[in-house]
Amino acid sequence: MARLVLASSSPRRQDLLKMLGLDFIVMPSTIEEEQFNGLPPEEMVMALSKAKAEEIGKSMENALVIGSDTIVVLEGKVLGKPSNSREAIEMLKGLRNKEHTVITGLAVYDSSSGRIELAYDQTRVYMGSISDDDIINYVKTGEPMDKAGGYGIQGIGGAFIDRINGSYYTVVGLPIHKLVRMLKEFGVSIFQNK
Repeated sequence: MARLVLASSSPRRQDLLKMLGLDFIVMPSTIEEEQFNGLPPEEMVMALSKAKAEEIGKSMENALVIGSDTIVVLEGKVLGKPSNSREAIEMLKGLRNKEHTVITGLAVYDSSSGRIELAYDQTRVYMGSISDDDIINYVKTGEPMDKAGGYGIQGIGGAFIDRINGSYYTVVGLPIHKLVRMLKEFGVSIFQNK
């Protein structure tokens, strides 16, 4: 049985794999995400996910490596993680009272065979009205700083979301409905240890 590896330090992705009951180890990728800027959003998240999974997988034997990347697209512009508080504030001001799309890419790489499967999922998110004071106070919590688009739907940031159309887990950072199907193609079931 291949060892399952998550090529991400994201606590949210780790929590989702734990929720599924999967036994895995964490080996964060060091891929520079900027090298994929300029690609269409769907291609960008899949290319990044693939690069992360392959980077870790090529240094391991008998491993299934999960790579993932999430971006926010607002009016055709890609929003990654804010680099500072000022940028987080500007992102949130831009998102308020608007619809945006969260796109999460996914790659599963088999280090034994070199086989890789890629997918992405997208969810439409409708952010409500947020006052400037609430944005500033939210950014002061630190929550927005490691999240695409500058908010966490699974945390305080969820209070700003009016509704979504698509998978909640895609917005969190791991489309588990697609991941479970992909893992099954590699012979891994979420029910095998139950």
